[in-house]
Amino acid sequence: MIVDIFLTVAQVIVFVYDVVTYPVYHALSQPWKKGKGGNPAPVPYLVTSSSEEVHFRRDKSNDNPTYKEIIIENKVDTVTKAFNYSVRKHGSKQCLGTREVLGEEDEMQDNGKMFKKLSLGSYRWISYNEAHVISSNFGKGLRVLGEQPQTPIAIYAETRAEWIMSAFGAFSQRIVVSTLYTNLGDEAIIHGLNETEVGLVITSHEMLPKFKNMLPQCPKIHTIVYLEDQLFPTDTSGFKEGVRILPFKTVVKMGEESKLEENHPSADDTAIIMYTSGSTGVPKGVVLTHENLISTSTCIMFLSGFNADDVYIGYLPLAHVLELLSECTMMMFGVPVGYSSPNTMTDMSTKVKRGQKGDASVLKPTMMCVVPLILDRIYKNIIDSVNKRGVNFQKVFEFCYRYKLYWTRSGSQTPIVDRIVFNKIKALLGGRMRFAITGGAPLSPETHDFIRVCLGLTLVQGYSMTETTCSGTCMEPEDATTGKVGPAMAGMEVKLINWEEGNYRVTDKPFPRGEILIGGKSVAKGYFKNDELTKEDFSIENGKRWFKSGDIGEMDRDGVLRIIDRKKDLVKLQLGEYVSLGKVESQLKTHPLVENICVYGDSLQYHTVAIMVPIKNALEKLATELGKTEMNYERLCKDNDVIQAVLKTLSLHGKKTNLERFEIPTRITLEPEPWTPESGLVTAAFKLKRKVIQTMFQPSIDLMYSDMV
Repeated sequence: MIVDIFLTVAQVIVFVYDVVTYPVYHALSQPWKKGKGGNPAPVPYLVTSSSEEVHFRRDKSNDNPTYKEIIIENKVDTVTKAFNYSVRKHGSKQCLGTREVLGEEDEMQDNGKMFKKLSLGSYRWISYNEAHVISSNFGKGLRVLGEQPQTPIAIYAETRAEWIMSAFGAFSQRIVVSTLYTNLGDEAIIHGLNETEVGLVITSHEMLPKFKNMLPQCPKIHTIVYLEDQLFPTDTSGFKEGVRILPFKTVVKMGEESKLEENHPSADDTAIIMYTSGSTGVPKGVVLTHENLISTSTCIMFLSGFNADDVYIGYLPLAHVLELLSECTMMMFGVPVGYSSPNTMTDMSTKVKRGQKGDASVLKPTMMCVVPLILDRIYKNIIDSVNKRGVNFQKVFEFCYRYKLYWTRSGSQTPIVDRIVFNKIKALLGGRMRFAITGGAPLSPETHDFIRVCLGLTLVQGYSMTETTCSGTCMEPEDATTGKVGPAMAGMEVKLINWEEGNYRVTDKPFPRGEILIGGKSVAKGYFKNDELTKEDFSIENGKRWFKSGDIGEMDRDGVLRIIDRKKDLVKLQLGEYVSLGKVESQLKTHPLVENICVYGDSLQYHTVAIMVPIKNALEKLATELGKTEMNYERLCKDNDVIQAVLKTLSLHGKKTNLERFEIPTRITLEPEPWTPESGLVTAAFKLKRKVIQTMFQPSIDLMYSDMV
């Protein structure tokens, strides 16, 4: 009661304050001005519009000073030229930073379990000059080991400074780099290594032991180079006979002692064979040229400016096109890259010793790339922390959140509320984070708004894929809306074509809808050793390469794209309604109970059903409210009362997030085991392997549908 009265009084005071101060603030901040220097961002223009397709393009402008200097004047058209340009311009500046690991110990948790925790020091930096010397010598060392230009090597290691220096070193000798996610299963790794026929693999201290089992199935591999651990020596015994196993520093030393020169690539040389995570089968190798990579970096330079004190935090897999291109771009513009991992990023991360600071608190980054999975977890952690502080605190937080959300959408700042509430939350990522790009999967509007408000940063959503080298569309930094992925990036083209089967046509009103095609210099050559699929997905029109995405989009009159469906995720129910399974999942995953969820629809049925992995603590709390205090987690997942309570909660959440009645699952199965890449149910990028999940849980699906009869 007292809190409600306090909030009512606070609302009156805040209203009066806003009325009195807004005219002055509005005149000083001039939020109506868009873009840098008050100039509106360039709008893509319509190239063609017919009953068959609608086609938008955004051209690059030679007036952009950065583009003019790097691309036109310095003729940068390969990653090697880009790195050499950066070294000339930023030579003594900090380039790559690695957190010092001082020790490792077991720490008892509140639940009685023992976890490995790290004692961490400060960041150790190497300059652009030092990074260039190391990478150049590593490239020469590869040649000493017998690797030849335009032949591939593989990198199978966690994200760290030596990863990117290994790649740059290979590029400097025209050597092709094949990338593999570290959390792919052994079968997928073996497939990638054998398909590329690599003779040399770069891996890490942590990943090296896996090769004891894999090497006998990879007959071409003759050399493994491992990236050393800060604390422990690497055991190189027990591996397949005849395979050389060398530390990274030894290869660098070999190159330093050689008389070899750099052998620079050309723009159309293959730079990367990047293996996708394989959501519908074995991973596919996407062939990316140096021109592809540089085209994406130049797209990004038109998206956002860089400040002198910017710092980028790198933690996503460098085998993912989003992280690799982001780091390459940061280095082109002299932005220091500090390395982290999901296990050490924040003060609360799983491997950070109690009482110590996470990487973000020490590094204080200003820029990062994220994927929706990470943002959903941040969202749930903040909500959970708020809920733990009681009902009164929840009411105060909700009032502050609604207040800031209103002004954020209006392009205005809220310094007082930030100081009282949100700066403490922003400190989770170091307190200086100002700009982030999310991609890889749809981000729910609810999470998008929440992260913008609570972390006080500009969060833009992009749409691209490995096949387009992480170029496609991206929201403008000034765009405060949600649910969109922006217009075409500079130098890219986007068009929609009719998909009759799904009832999507470019003649639809009010805006055209259809399958998305992306064209431009960032579009890949195709798939490695897969001509049939390359012909199916890639095409050339008037000398320009296009990629057919399989996603369904809607484009407004300004060329701003919204993803509304995916052909493989679209299900038509018995009464004729179309359900986008991915859209439903992205909305339901914002609920604090949901760790992961796969929605299934049968075209012979009226409703959808779902398989859900709950968040253990949240499910146990719900069970306690139901009086189920004696059951363990596995039994709770089978208990009918708990299942019905979860279903009711999700149904209400679905309606709140504007899902249609027929889209919301009417039956649910709770699965206690988490879905990991090792389980084979999600990809290395944590995308659902829908067909695999369906096959594994088919008996449960059949049971749920039979229960409806």
